[in-house]
Amino acid sequence: MSMLKIAKFLTAAFGAAVVATGAASAVAATPAKPGIVLVHGGFVDGSGWEGVYKILSKDGYDVTIVQNPTLSLADDVAVTKRAIAAQKKPVILVGHSYGGVVVTEAGNDEKVAGLVYIAAFAPDKGESVDSLIKNPPPGAPVPPILPPQDGFLMLDKAKFAASFAADVKPETAAFMANSQVPWGVAALGGAVTEPAWKTKPSWYLVATSDKMIPPPAQRDMSKRAGAVVTETPGSHAVYVSNPKAVAAVIKRAAEKVAVAAQ
Repeated sequence: MSMLKIAKFLTAAFGAAVVATGAASAVAATPAKPGIVLVHGGFVDGSGWEGVYKILSKDGYDVTIVQNPTLSLADDVAVTKRAIAAQKKPVILVGHSYGGVVVTEAGNDEKVAGLVYIAAFAPDKGESVDSLIKNPPPGAPVPPILPPQDGFLMLDKAKFAASFAADVKPETAAFMANSQVPWGVAALGGAVTEPAWKTKPSWYLVATSDKMIPPPAQRDMSKRAGAVVTETPGSHAVYVSNPKAVAAVIKRAAEKVAVAAQ
């Protein structure tokens, strides 16, 4: 082989190596997307997350929807931790309503990289749903919770849409009212032992038309938790009525965590 051919060969090989190295560096520089675990609240099941799930899945996230029995906080935390364990990556843990209590406790799992609260309770140590709803802000609407039956609570079906899902399609709100999951009284009394938001970054979506958890209470809890706060018009069921807004908050949290992990 002539010296000229050798020179051309080495130049081409070196150029290819540079391109390959650059491509590999670009791939390595792309933050890995964390897994996402969605936790529902009381009176409902995980099916309400469908819209959010579809958006996040389309964007390449591995999403798990927890089906909590809502019998006790301890049981719900155990079920949520199993979902976290099944994820192969660090997890963004998302809770709606009472699900916020669950993620506050379960979020201490070492695989959890961040917490997202969607119109949710964000209790401190020793607090529960019971303790947080004892002193509502003046003028706050009273949720239409019926007297307990056999240790379980339900919402008045006739008032469900107005209080829980005012901006959800009427036929969907009616279905939610008639497919309620009885909420165990014991779950409401379950107190957090150590709030994960004290050691993990958190994000909070305030639903400004919420008639179940008053927006002022949501703002107070999110401020105490040091969460990054977004506000959007919406009922308590904002995750059903406006999945784009909810997914956007979750994605911001996921992107921030992924970049921080580099």
